[in-house]
Amino acid sequence: MKLAARLWLLGAVVPALGMLAAALVAAELFRASLERALDDALMGQAAAEAVSLFDAPGGKPHLHMATSPLRGALTRFAPAAALYDAAGTRILVFPEDAPPGLVDERLSPQGLGPEPRLATRRRAGHGGQDRVLTVGVTSQDGAPWALELSASLAGVHETVRTFRRAGFAMALLLGAALFLLQTFHARRLARRVNALTGHMAALREGNLEAVAPAAHGDDEIAALGRVVADATEKLRRAREAQDRLVADAAHELRTPLTLMRTSIDLALRRRREAPELVEALDETRREVDRLARLATRLLDLATAGRGAWDRTTGDLVQAAHEAAEAARAAAEAKGILVQVEGPEALPAAFDAAGLRQALDNLLSNAIRHGPRGRPVIIRLSRAGEVARIAVRDEGPGIAPGDRERVFQAFERGNGEAAGPDGAGLGLAIVAEIARGHGGRAYVADAGAGAEVVMEVPLDSGSLDSGAASQPLRSG
Repeated sequence: MKLAARLWLLGAVVPALGMLAAALVAAELFRASLERALDDALMGQAAAEAVSLFDAPGGKPHLHMATSPLRGALTRFAPAAALYDAAGTRILVFPEDAPPGLVDERLSPQGLGPEPRLATRRRAGHGGQDRVLTVGVTSQDGAPWALELSASLAGVHETVRTFRRAGFAMALLLGAALFLLQTFHARRLARRVNALTGHMAALREGNLEAVAPAAHGDDEIAALGRVVADATEKLRRAREAQDRLVADAAHELRTPLTLMRTSIDLALRRRREAPELVEALDETRREVDRLARLATRLLDLATAGRGAWDRTTGDLVQAAHEAAEAARAAAEAKGILVQVEGPEALPAAFDAAGLRQALDNLLSNAIRHGPRGRPVIIRLSRAGEVARIAVRDEGPGIAPGDRERVFQAFERGNGEAAGPDGAGLGLAIVAEIARGHGGRAYVADAGAGAEVVMEVPLDSGSLDSGAASQPLRSG
């Protein structure tokens, strides 16, 4: 069922039918209330007549309504009344011109008692209904008499019909108003939903340049529109990063391949002596090793981007000491001492292999750019629910304009920290590992030297609640 049809059904038809049903129920309750009021009026009139039927001189029976000075006015709304003797003969009737069938021609008082009887009967030859009260009374000489009061239900029925017609009219008006309102609302919602659908269809076809529909308001569709716009922008940036990565990877691969091809061509151009061939082969081998390292880095980056992490609770301080021990040989070759500072233990939920790879990359970067004889420091600390791992060297540092760019694949700083070694993937891998853990990586403002910080949450609860998709921000 389309959105417009659903809104018409639930927003117009169902409420109108509900109001119609409520009007019908209310009409029946109103009718019952009017009939009860009529019964009460008949009971009150019967009580007034019964106690004074025979109080005229000589005990002659009479009806007070017939002798009332308001007789003319009473005939418009008062019930018809009739008095019957012991033989069942009608002695008195009010009004004298009562419609035929409104009161009985004969009514035997036999079997009637002081308790009134109420009944509804259809008037013969008229088709209308009357509400009839009969009660037995006793004259002063002990003779049985019967009193009958009868009121037409035509007024009650007409009032109820008017009430029903008004209820039907209100239901129709409400239904029409709701139909128009829901039509306007459905068209507006349909335009917004169709705009989002069209945008998603464009994304499905690979058109990441499509502009997401503007999200106005604060309802659910507007929130969805903002999420779609944000996702579109992230997809666009991811596509651009992917294209840039492919282009950079092709460039990085082309350089050693070109050198290898040149070296081989030179070796084949003329007959070479064995030492020259060995030199050419050594150069080719170095380029092959460089290609192998680059391929390994690319695989590491792809693995980090997939974020298939096996997070278990471990000690970050112990992991830092293990990484420092593994980097000792490379550090000692430059006369660098790797130091670990921080608490004795810092438990957190992390993937041991992923975190170790990030630490190795940070230490490799710091040792490569740090000056000979100066220390590289791994400093661990806690900031709220976040564990902070900072690796600092005393090298030339990273220029402020490069502090975000260095975390992109194949990017190297343009400042003094940039060097010819490496493929520019180490910090990109660190950033992916940090994001995969629900944290972030950034370059801190350390003054002299460079300080690269990696933050991860202390527990896995934030990962389950979506922290992995939205990096943490701390002070």
